[in-house]
Amino acid sequence: MKFVLIFGPQAVGKMTVGQELAKITDLKLFHNHMTIDLVNHFFDYGTKEGKRLVSLFRQEIFEEVSSSDLYGMIFTYVWAFDLQADWDYVNQVAQLFESKGGTVYYVELESDLNERLERNKSSNRLEHKPSKRNIEWSENDLIKTMQTYRLNSLDGEINFTNYIKINNTNLSAEEVAQTVKGKFNL
Repeated sequence: MKFVLIFGPQAVGKMTVGQELAKITDLKLFHNHMTIDLVNHFFDYGTKEGKRLVSLFRQEIFEEVSSSDLYGMIFTYVWAFDLQADWDYVNQVAQLFESKGGTVYYVELESDLNERLERNKSSNRLEHKPSKRNIEWSENDLIKTMQTYRLNSLDGEINFTNYIKINNTNLSAEEVAQTVKGKFNL
């Protein structure tokens, strides 16, 4: 079992890279908005109920996939490096897959703000993430989150064996996916 965690700030290209990586491997993509947008029909993700439901759905999917005979999974996540709870969450998910014999691969994406603001409006993003279709709200949320949290790691902060950090400002999702596939023999 291979578990590929793609993380980085909003609109950096996590889902799009995940889509491309899924096309060239046997990995299944589980992008974070699959649960957020499902739950959003009932409770806003920012509410206690919304967060609880998203967490429950993700945990159940992780449990089933980690115990399955699937080749592996790609999961996308916005990791706030200045929140211990996010570190704990990443460690918990990684331990679940590793406890069942899986290998975890960490892919960090970074891109400059102007590129992320452009990607925030891309047709692929808007098609797959209904909650991002209000562009004004989405852009404001992107900027506010960036000002509130540190969404990329500092040099040397991540010491995982299977880790790569890619600045994809000027790279296509296909190029990044090929790099990830090659680096980790996926």
